[in-house]
Amino acid sequence: MHRVSRPAGRAPNRAASRSGRRAARPAKPGGGLLARLRRDRVMLLLVLPGFLFFVVFHYVPLLGNVIVFQDYQPYLGFKESPWVGFGNFSVFAEPDFYRALLNTLKFAVLQLVLFFPAPIGLALLLNSIVSPKIRRFVQSVVYLPHFIGWVILISISQQLIGGTGLLPQLLGDLGLPRVDLMTSSGFFPWLVTLQLIWKDAGWGTIIYLAALLNIETEHYEAAAIDGADRWRRLWHVTLPGIVPVTLLLLILNLGSILSVGFEQILLQRDAVGADAAEVLDTYVYFHGVLDGQWGPAAAVGLVKGVIGLVLILGANKLAHRFGHEGIYSR
Repeated sequence: MHRVSRPAGRAPNRAASRSGRRAARPAKPGGGLLARLRRDRVMLLLVLPGFLFFVVFHYVPLLGNVIVFQDYQPYLGFKESPWVGFGNFSVFAEPDFYRALLNTLKFAVLQLVLFFPAPIGLALLLNSIVSPKIRRFVQSVVYLPHFIGWVILISISQQLIGGTGLLPQLLGDLGLPRVDLMTSSGFFPWLVTLQLIWKDAGWGTIIYLAALLNIETEHYEAAAIDGADRWRRLWHVTLPGIVPVTLLLLILNLGSILSVGFEQILLQRDAVGADAAEVLDTYVYFHGVLDGQWGPAAAVGLVKGVIGLVLILGANKLAHRFGHEGIYSR
């Protein structure tokens, strides 16, 4: 008996049809949720501590804003404290609150105008140093004040410009009148800003130095070939290269613009008086924590958070209008 042979082209056609059907099925771009979690498990584990930190210390405490609408008493708790509606917002009609608000705005404007550009200028100066050894040494020197506590730094300020400090003694030896800048209420906003620059300007240069390193050297070479001098390269290459980072930090700083340094101001408040040194943070501390007015103090903190959120969203929208990404894309 002879075996009937199948057509030679049938098996390949059938295999081709099966492969065509498999190819026609749309493949899942990233797999399911479990597959993506399994794929990115290492990165998720690295992010987990930071995520838990923000959840525990930032998002969970937001639930405590319920006391804004209560006559909160710690021994009664959230459930037993009586509800007062918007009664706690009457704190915004008190003269002491407006004095603290005006002082806060004064400190905030000075810090925004003087302190925020300081790390940028310092980073540009450090970046212009040719010798790597000298650059590392200067970086170490300007970073160190960030790790000094406010108590020590204010003590150093007292020894330098206080009533019995170095500066008054030099003025007295020269026959000039002695001045105590540590107790001058008019100079206090400038003093706080200068202390902040001294302490944190060097630390703030870290991000800007990283942004400067990301600028391609080809841009500088092309500008030099076109005849641009040092200042033109700075204006047309360096500054535009750090604009995205500058806008990002500016928008983030606007969110905390009404927090102008609680510990720093509290340590010097008695020396200049409450009229010059009372800000919103110290107002919340003295009226909320010490006087037990938890509801009004929480109302002030809630309004601060809402204003910060509005400033961040508004500034980010304005950055989009000018063609920049801001803190998040559109």
